[in-house]
Amino acid sequence: MRAIIVDDEELARGYLRELLGAHPEIEIAAECGNGFEAVKAIGELRPDLVFLDVRMPKLDGFEVLELIDGEAMPRVIFVTAFDEYAMKAFDAQAVDYLLKPFSAERLAKALAKLGERRAPARPDGERRQRIVVKDGARVHVIPMGKLDYVEAQDDYVALHSEGKSYLKQQAIASVEAMLDPAVFVRIHRSAIVNLERVARIEPYGKESRVAILTDGTQLPVSRTGYARLLEAMGDRG
Repeated sequence: MRAIIVDDEELARGYLRELLGAHPEIEIAAECGNGFEAVKAIGELRPDLVFLDVRMPKLDGFEVLELIDGEAMPRVIFVTAFDEYAMKAFDAQAVDYLLKPFSAERLAKALAKLGERRAPARPDGERRQRIVVKDGARVHVIPMGKLDYVEAQDDYVALHSEGKSYLKQQAIASVEAMLDPAVFVRIHRSAIVNLERVARIEPYGKESRVAILTDGTQLPVSRTGYARLLEAMGDRG
């Protein structure tokens, strides 16, 4: 079984590598020190198993999983010093959750579970502080506070941030579920807007309206979307 170790701490990678020496059935195909390296290595090497840290610079472990193509998704054992992510890890159908420091016996128990669980599902439907977009070999990280608006485009969404647009294969409803409703409002079936970017609302035709953003962008506003806007703006005082 080919495995990749992903951890930003070299000592932690070395400790796990040493313990895995007692398990000749596990071949370590690569070691990665951050999430970007992990996404690249998983895509190229197609490992059977990944030992994945949670907290890492730039991309965390769950964001790494979000960027993995479905066919390349390996089985995952999370390895972390933080216990608060255990429920989220098992929701992602991880094989196990190793809390540092762990023993050789605990690792052996985790490896024994490899045949018991499916590969992790893509994390979805959860609010987060940033959104990641894979663009070929590049990975863009967009902080939620810098997300201006979202537009549905067939099977994709266009994420607009600071004058740039990024396409992501995801339904607009699932993006909406990730966003803070106190900041982002679904103003139309095809548009979500950051309230901080709304300059004014103007009539457009007899029964429709348009939202004018601070950069001059115009977005359609449905009746339901207008009601949501009024409610959200009212909550803000």
